[in-house]
Amino acid sequence: MYAVISKEKTQLAPGTVVRMPGTWQDYHSLRESRSDRSIPRIKYRQGEILLMSPMPRHGREANILADIVKALLDSQNRNYEAFTPITMELPEEQGIEPDYCFYITHWQAVVGKERINWQVDPPPDLVIEIDVTSYTAVEDYLAYRVPEVWLFRNKSLKIYQLQQDNYQLCSFSLYFPTIDLLEIVDRVFQQAAEQGTGVALRELRQNLEFRI
Repeated sequence: MYAVISKEKTQLAPGTVVRMPGTWQDYHSLRESRSDRSIPRIKYRQGEILLMSPMPRHGREANILADIVKALLDSQNRNYEAFTPITMELPEEQGIEPDYCFYITHWQAVVGKERINWQVDPPPDLVIEIDVTSYTAVEDYLAYRVPEVWLFRNKSLKIYQLQQDNYQLCSFSLYFPTIDLLEIVDRVFQQAAEQGTGVALRELRQNLEFRI
């Protein structure tokens, strides 16, 4: 498949990443060329446009991680709002499309909303990003002040927390401080690869119920 990037049509082969100079207006034109599709993913930062067409494993890994978060929150009877796909924009400054985002502490700020004003409403408490093609940079979320970013790369989860004006790598999550999250994620992904995602997630939920 040939790469096609224009205001009329944007098409990339799976796994392709394209970086090119561009304006905020160019970024919006490319977004509109997708019509109602969410692929390719498009990001804007400091006069640069990045496009990425995800591999099939990208969506699979994002959904497994999001389901782990939901299972943990449900086991603790905690409310939340989750969004995917979603576009986060600061006009003329930055645009990004996280794989998944969760409002946990601030779920009431967005419940029932059809649109989120990123200049007024609080940012997501947690963002999940899958990096298969070196498209993702944790620093992209600094402008939004997202408290925690999970980056899943090479079958390994990295947890980054916002500390002052930088993201620092941490061994625990702000939202699950008493849980060995890295061990759970590793176990679920390993079991999903061997026995299937449904089996892995059902067993996780059963284990969480047993702990309660």
